Amino acid sequence: MKKALLLSALSISIGWSASLSAIELDGKFIQGGMVTGQVPVGSELTLNGEPVKVGEDGVFVIGFSRDETGPALLEWTDKGGAKHTKRVEVEQREYKIQRIEGVAQKYVSPPEEVLARIREDNRQVAEARKLDTDLRAFLQDFIWPAEGPISGVYGSQRFFNGEPKRPHYGIDIAAPTGTLVYAPADGTVTLWHPDMYYSGGTLLIDHGFGISSTFIHLSDSLVKEGDVVKQGDPIAKIGATGRVTGAHLDWRINWFKVRLDPGLLLPPRE
Repeated sequence: MKKALLLSALSISIGWSASLSAIELDGKFIQGGMVTGQVPVGSELTLNGEPVKVGEDGVFVIGFSRDETGPALLEWTDKGGAKHTKRVEVEQREYKIQRIEGVAQKYVSPPEEVLARIREDNRQVAEARKLDTDLRAFLQDFIWPAEGPISGVYGSQRFFNGEPKRPHYGIDIAAPTGTLVYAPADGTVTLWHPDMYYSGGTLLIDHGFGISSTFIHLSDSLVKEGDVVKQGDPIAKIGATGRVTGAHLDWRINWFKVRLDPGLLLPPRE
């Protein structure tokens, strides 16, 4: 399957085989990986027993978390009632450890009076990531959203002032405040918040079927909620807002609640 031949980013039909009789898969079965595929039209699909959204033409997308152990069990029932299964091993990864000193104590262990603000920030982001639209932009070949050196990678375990924190779930691109950020794929803006406690300026874009991009630590947004963006459109500016030690873009991709690795979807840097 070639995404370039299949994609019509916002349409209902993208040209997959109408006569498909078995499952087709495209992507990496690896921790943090995203896999697109197609089952016969009219099929119902589950991943490890959980239902998966299937388009009218049988198209779907799934993803694997940082700590997914596998194997992945795909089961589908075709419109004739026949049941099918495919079992795939999920490749395991080793992650980097980063130690960062000099972070303000209020960000390492936030005071009680800001916990309500943090909970509200988390609620807004979670609501945006719950969207389940019919957009097909996740089938595009994603592009880099900004220029600059990579300063952080997916899956790395960070220690702030010697205290272990949650793993990092994005890819960090270091660049001066004001550097433009571009849409890595088509989509619809679902959230813009200029000042979240941890993530500062926070922007979310829906790419369809539960796949979304999150851009954090931004200094400004060039778009607003509800805007439709095309791949390559300028959407925001890099900043040093929220919990940071310097200006950079932290770009994350989710499949609903599952945190994916943007680096697995990108072409190599030249």
